[in-house]
Formats: sequence, C-alpha cells, structure tokens
Amino acid sequence: MSDAATTGRGEKVALVSLGCPKNLVDLQVMGAALAAAGFDVGVPEDDADAILVNTCAFIESAREEALDAIEEACARKAAGRCRAVVVAGCLAQRYRAAVLDACPDVDAVLGVDDLENAPAVVRRALDAPGRAFCAVSRGPSKKLFTSKAPWFTLTPGPYAYLKVAEGCRHACAFCAIPGIRGRLRSRPVADCVAEARALLGRGIRELDVIAQDVTAYGRDLRDGTDLVALLRALDALPGRFRVRLLYGHPAGVTDALLDFVAASRHVLPYFDIPIQHSSESVLRAMRRADTVALVPEMAARIRAKLPGATLRTTCLVGFPGETAQDAAALVRFAREAAFDHLGAFVFSPEEGTPAFDMAKRPSARVAEARRARLMAAQAEVVAAKLAALEGTEDEVLLEAPPAKRGAPWTGRTGRQAPDDIDGVTYVRGVPAGAKPGDFLRVRIAGHTDYDLLADAIG
Repeated sequence: MSDAATTGRGEKVALVSLGCPKNLVDLQVMGAALAAAGFDVGVPEDDADAILVNTCAFIESAREEALDAIEEACARKAAGRCRAVVVAGCLAQRYRAAVLDACPDVDAVLGVDDLENAPAVVRRALDAPGRAFCAVSRGPSKKLFTSKAPWFTLTPGPYAYLKVAEGCRHACAFCAIPGIRGRLRSRPVADCVAEARALLGRGIRELDVIAQDVTAYGRDLRDGTDLVALLRALDALPGRFRVRLLYGHPAGVTDALLDFVAASRHVLPYFDIPIQHSSESVLRAMRRADTVALVPEMAARIRAKLPGATLRTTCLVGFPGETAQDAAALVRFAREAAFDHLGAFVFSPEEGTPAFDMAKRPSARVAEARRARLMAAQAEVVAAKLAALEGTEDEVLLEAPPAKRGAPWTGRTGRQAPDDIDGVTYVRGVPAGAKPGDFLRVRIAGHTDYDLLADAIG
C-alpha cells in the first residue's frame, strides 16, 4: 500500500483500551503509528471518525466486555457519530473472521502481529465503509515490537509500562495466552534500556516492567541474559525513579533476583507472582507441577531476604477436579501466607486448552462461592495489614492534584501498583508548588477498605 494510502488526513481516531497493561502498550504502538501517519489520535469516541477497540480474550468475562465495547462503538457508527470501527488485540487475533460475523458493523480486525499496520487498516476502513476485511497475520504470533515513540504513552500519571518480552514459555492447562501470543520473545537489554531512558527523560518516575512472565525474561536469548541482567542495566540509569516488576512465576523467583532487589537503588521489593492454587493435585492438573514445591514456602522465602517486601498473587478457583477440601486449604494457605494483595478468578473453560473439556468441574455456583470465601479471608488479611501501617512513614509518588481546593492529592506508595490495582494513597498537607511526579515523605494516618490516608511530613 502506498504512503499516500496509509497517511491520515487529520481524521480523528478514538482509542479504546481493554484488558491488561500489556494490551495498553500494544495500543500505544498503534496510536504512535497512527499519529505519525497524520491521524489525530486519542479523541473522545463521540468526536471520532474511527474507533479502534483493542480487546482482551483471556477469559469469558473479558470477551463479554470486549463485545460490549464493540457493540457500543458500532452503535455510534450506526448513529452517524463515526465512520469506521476497527477491532484489534487478542479477540481479533484469536477469533479473526468470527468477529466480523458476530459484529457485522465492524469494518476491520487487526492482529497482534500487525500493530504497525494500524494506519493502513484505519485508512482503508474509512475509505471503503461496508467492506469489512481481516488484517490478521496467519499462524502463531511471533513478532516483537519496540516502541519507536516512547513519548506516546496512554498512562494518566507519571508512570509508564515497559514491556520487555512477548509470549509465554509455560503451558498451563487453563491458559489460552500461548495460543494467542506465541512463544517467549525477549527484547534485547539495550533496547529496553533505551526506551526506559527516553521515558525517564520526559518525566516518567515509575517504570512498570511487564511481560506475560517477567521472571522468564531473557531465557529465549540463550546468551546468559536474564531478568537480573536487565534490572542491573535499568538500575544504573541516573535520576530518581522506581522500577516495579509485574506478572512473574514462582519458578522465576530466584535467590539471585531477591539478592539483587535487596541491593538495588531503584527496584521496588514488590513481587506480583500468581500462584493459582496451593493444592498439589490442582497444581498438577493445571500443568504447574514445577510450582508444587515452591508455592508453600514462597512468601516466607521472599520475606526472609526482603522483610519489607510487598507480595501480590492471583488464584484460580473452580478448576476441574478441585474439591471442597482443596478450596478450604487454599483459604487457610492465603491466611497463613498473608499476601498484601490477592485477586481471585473463577475458572473459565477456554477453547484450545487442555482444561477445556476436563471432567469434574465444580458448578458455577460452587466456584463463585469458593471465590467469595477466599476474598473474604483476604479482606481480613488486608484490613490487619493496613491497620498495622498506621503511624509509619513511607514515600509516595504524587500522581494527581485535588479536583477542589483543600482536598487531598492522590499518589501511591511503593506497595501500590498503578491503575487502581492495589488502591491509592490520599495525601493531605501537600506543600504548595508540588507537582505530579514528585516524591514525598508521608505518615500513614488511616485507611479505607483498600486505600491509605496519609499526611505529608514537613
């Protein structure tokens, strides 16, 4: 397609982001390409000529959310508020032409290996309305994108996501991600560091390092590169900032990683390590047998090396074969491990995965009840932990000034990941002249269910 055909002519494109931060990074790649091609990106949906919906398809609820967003965009098109709807991301990659069949008002679907084709796809959708087409590369996903425009971020505060790898090297029985995103592909250290340097140069003060499994970073490069090597290079960058790791695997929490985090200048002692379950039989059925010996002692092992570490995990309940005893044991384990943050999901049978047609699946009602009991236990753990923080001092990254005079600022301590994943900290008494991106010492004064209340010190 010629340059003229792929160039925007000032048309406005609304960007809709669904799913995890890794999806947001993909949308940033597409948005930057659209902006470079002459499109006006990031406008409200009601003002757009085209709407680009970047979807998730990890579980059924994510697909339902994606379809709702697509239908909403198509309704705007039907009402004459926009001229084209393009669907990208995991739903487009996984179901391709089926999306067009289910949503006949969609003009194009764009795959996860085709992000930089967004200008050509949007251009064609705008120029040929009613002629729906599929722009999804065939076969497993195998590309790895480098940010060519680190100035283009969609995060609202002084933080940014640094995606360092794509794909996954694991084969969990319940997970469709390897079939959508392909095998592990790691970016070179120098490439990641160059993007990090550019982000820090434009005022970003927290780099959230992400991948499907960030602890597996570098293992596909086979040159000795690993996560510690990457963190060492990031830690050497100048300035005041912090680095957070998101989405790891129990088998990747090595002593070398813990030792490096303990000695680093910038890397937070924050570990987001989904365990999925504590039952040996369930973990083996999930094809996570390599975590059976690691899960029981993981929290204690991390805290032994890093007493102030923040631990986040995710659990999956209602997996085929899970018994009432397994579920009760998981609740007991969660109480004992006392994770700072814990999320729980009900098993969703995914096409193409080994668990899709496994027998002895608990009913939806039973699975939801088990999830509710687990989350109730976790709420008690969180309440005790937040109460214990009262009167202690911490450092907050200021993110948003108050909407009205006298109200508190919004910020986050190192124990709180962005995008309301772990709650926020409301800070009173912030000095005049403070701005988003400043670090401020605070004293914790109280808490709500998941947020902290704090007073600026000095």
